[in-house]
Amino acid sequence: MKFVTVGRLAALAVAVTVMAGVAPLSAQQTPANAAAGGGRVAFVDMRKVLAATPGYAQAETTFVKEMAGYRSEFQKMQQTLDSAATQFEQQSTLLSPSAREARRKDLQAQQQRLEQRTQELQQRAGARERELLDPIQTRVVGIIEQVRSAAGFGMVLDISAQGSTVVAADKSLDLSDRVIAQLKTTR
Repeated sequence: MKFVTVGRLAALAVAVTVMAGVAPLSAQQTPANAAAGGGRVAFVDMRKVLAATPGYAQAETTFVKEMAGYRSEFQKMQQTLDSAATQFEQQSTLLSPSAREARRKDLQAQQQRLEQRTQELQQRAGARERELLDPIQTRVVGIIEQVRSAAGFGMVLDISAQGSTVVAADKSLDLSDRVIAQLKTTR
């Protein structure tokens, strides 16, 4: 499982930059001066930015270790259930109808416990991921907003986002390195 939640971070970054204002052209604004200011669009590669963000590697390592524990717990529970199901299949013809029904109910209860525990582990993993990532995301989005504002861009898109339709772009509009430099100078 890859720790990068770039899609969520990208959506947050786009939302912040859109809310920050791509003002509609007014009667006094011409397309030429709109292009020189708030109507300009830039982009970042959020995967690159996150990889270079101080604290991200440590958060990723922590999350991966914790997820390994969750996976291990799930696998043990699944193996126990699989073993019990195999044993039931092998012995079912030897069991009385009432014993067979009782074992079937036991297997169903065990399956339900596995599903419930899986859901709990998924919720815990999601909460832990948010706990580790939210401070980093807030900081990255804040830096993107500062760079966007200082450079006079109206919007910043994430070119690494899944479903990105950017095929080619002027490299001078890539703010990734500026954002990374700013992240490294502010703590």
